[in-house]
Amino acid sequence: MSDTLTDRSERKMDIHEIIFELTEAPDGGYDARALGYSIFTQGDDWADVTEMARDAVRCDFGDAALPIVITLRLGRREALLP
Repeated sequence: MSDTLTDRSERKMDIHEIIFELTEAPDGGYDARALGYSIFTQGDDWADVTEMARDAVRCDFGDAALPIVITLRLGRREALLP
């Protein structure tokens, strides 16, 4: 199966939701990474990261149909030793 730009654009047209996992950046603000996509962005505060996520999705999808929903998920991860 070939993975041409046209093939990738056609697959993107079926996307209904993009989920961004947000983490608090060490120097303040948020880092946002889309799950399953090579989309990464940052924002200084919540309003900024939401707009940056919208813009990053628009840039990545280009002329393809945009997803219906962009979900931002802010979580905390912690590695624990037993």
